[in-house]
Amino acid sequence: MLKKPQTSHPQNSKASLSSLIKSARDIMRKDAGLNGDLDRLPQLSWLMFLKCYDDLERRREDDAIVSHRDFKPVIPAPYRWRDWAADPDRGRTGPDFIAFVNNNLLPALRGLSGSDERLKVAEVFKETYSRMLSGYLLRDVVNLVDGIHFQSKDEIFTLAHLYESMLKEMRDAAGDSGEFYTPRPVVKLIVDRTKPRLGETVLDPACGTGGFLVEAYEYLKPLAKNSKDQIKLQSETLYGVEKKPLPYLLGTMNLLLHGVENPNIRRDNALKNPLNEIGEKDRFDVIVTNPPFGGEEEAGIQLNFPESLRASETALLFIQYIMRSLKHGGRCGVVVPNGFLFGDGVSARIKEGLLRNFDLHTIVRLPSGVFAPYTGIQTNLLFFARPGLDTGFGTPSATQPYSTTATTEIWYYEHTHPEGQKTYTKTRPMQFEEFAPLIEWWDAPRREENDHAWKVRADDIFKYDENKNLLSVNLDIKNPNRKNDLEHLPPHELVESILAKEKQIAELMEEIKSLLK
Repeated sequence: MLKKPQTSHPQNSKASLSSLIKSARDIMRKDAGLNGDLDRLPQLSWLMFLKCYDDLERRREDDAIVSHRDFKPVIPAPYRWRDWAADPDRGRTGPDFIAFVNNNLLPALRGLSGSDERLKVAEVFKETYSRMLSGYLLRDVVNLVDGIHFQSKDEIFTLAHLYESMLKEMRDAAGDSGEFYTPRPVVKLIVDRTKPRLGETVLDPACGTGGFLVEAYEYLKPLAKNSKDQIKLQSETLYGVEKKPLPYLLGTMNLLLHGVENPNIRRDNALKNPLNEIGEKDRFDVIVTNPPFGGEEEAGIQLNFPESLRASETALLFIQYIMRSLKHGGRCGVVVPNGFLFGDGVSARIKEGLLRNFDLHTIVRLPSGVFAPYTGIQTNLLFFARPGLDTGFGTPSATQPYSTTATTEIWYYEHTHPEGQKTYTKTRPMQFEEFAPLIEWWDAPRREENDHAWKVRADDIFKYDENKNLLSVNLDIKNPNRKNDLEHLPPHELVESILAKEKQIAELMEEIKSLLK
């Protein structure tokens, strides 16, 4: 029998859910097997995943009964939440509970086979383990999670927001693993400016915890007016790829919480196949992403790229993958570090291909602190389209500056800190409302230069030698209209900038060395 959803005032719901999650985390702090939030959040996530999935399966079973259809659960008995978790009085506990979870439940979930959904659940649990040592504490946590009702829209909405705050906390605790989280205002701006439409496909090839896909879902949800639209949005619109097991689990959970019942996230390395094998059937209408930067890909992955465009820097490989994966008439919004704008060698050749074959119409320059504490490196947002006979927007205009030709001019917009604020911090993070002047400028009938905006002819970006060999493609164009350009970079930014330049020099030296060989 279905549990009757609790109906409570949203504020009460938020308070009670927040208290429930805090209680679960407090219990997990007592367990010797868990070390910090990087252990506690995954443990809580896979438990919530199974409770959420069981509530979803109950809804499906009820619908099947009403419409006189057969129903086959994705997770079979005795491994459904209701079978082993939902009885707080007579359910397993202590050492017996730990043994059941480690030796029966998780292996059974990893071994699911058959339908696509079963394979997806198996993939989620492929590298998921219970690290709790006390079966008594685990039972206490399970009992708390059982109190979450994933059939109440109010509770799901509230829990989704609480879950996002936990992901942010994990970012803050992660240190070098801070790639898990892209600030929500940046994600929202990129989705808002690429303007996905119902019926189009949206990809994030490095989707992490699913922030871009969740934002695209929320953007498109009001456009789904009937059941046919709902099916298209649920099943044929949002696609993600994530390499690491933990963010893959968290991303799947994040999408489930926001209402995507069967997330199309693939646990894989998007760069694993040769670039030239990506054909039209593998392409997408919209790509929104913050690919990892600062990392390095192994030599075997680099061999998937043309010899003259191979690099160890992950961001350079992802830019090529994105260019290859975009449909004609498709749009992209992507986060890149400053080093990509001024980089030479392979970086310059990639940028040459981008400007010659795509319409790089807008670069938004972000100030310091946006990605702190993960990195102090300044970042930029590139917005470009792949030319086609029909970009989907009709005649190009200032509000939709996508053209049927490659880049002729690039508009820059420099986003600055709010007045009186020198950087973003944990206590004073970026807010989406700060982008209001940018959005107003972008949507104007005609773009105009101002203190924050300027444009550059694409032909002025390229530098060649007397033999027409490419020397550089420098997109690192400073704001010529800034009234006061005398302020110095903060020390940490100066250090990051120097390190980035030294890395570029080292890559160039390696390239020269290989040419001499």
